[in-house]
Amino acid sequence: ALLDLSSVHQVTGTWMASTTLPCTYVPTEDFTQQTLSWSVQQDSSTSTIFRRDDSGDHILLSKFRGRVSVPKHNPGDASLLIQNLEMPDSGHYTCQIIWRSRDNSLITKEVTTIVKVVKVAATKPIIRAAEPGLTLPAGASTSLSCEAGGSPPISYRWFRRGPAGTAELLSSRAELAWPSLRPSDSGTYFCEAHNR
Repeated sequence: ALLDLSSVHQVTGTWMASTTLPCTYVPTEDFTQQTLSWSVQQDSSTSTIFRRDDSGDHILLSKFRGRVSVPKHNPGDASLLIQNLEMPDSGHYTCQIIWRSRDNSLITKEVTTIVKVVKVAATKPIIRAAEPGLTLPAGASTSLSCEAGGSPPISYRWFRRGPAGTAELLSSRAELAWPSLRPSDSGTYFCEAHNR
């Protein structure tokens, strides 16, 4: 099929993360891309977000400035990258391309993708040890790292379990590292993942 735009019907993006709305076609020598625009329909109004023409790239909606881009050096790829997704970014996004043919006639095609922005709870954190088996000689170096999924940003805290169920806060980073282990470092450690 000549100059057909490929996209997807719906994209679910995670709040505060980034997502790509695909819009691609197979370039051909017979048709030159004149303009490329992305618009969004929310409630009953439609606004143009992005326009690329002879004069360059223009972001027309201020709430998307610094957050949206379209690949520059990839012919046939008009996909829209949206960063730092906000809840109000949900809506119907339309990619429209106008080509000029060799006989100077214009051809317009468009495709629409529904975007849903969701908040995702932080998952139970996973701890990865630098070495398999957590029995290590004194003087060795090791580390534990903590990973969780969910809506970014995710913050981490490392604790060491103390007597009588108390917990001592050791670090507010995802990794806990020991350059040189001492016998007193033996114990039970746990991490906590937290997002908004």
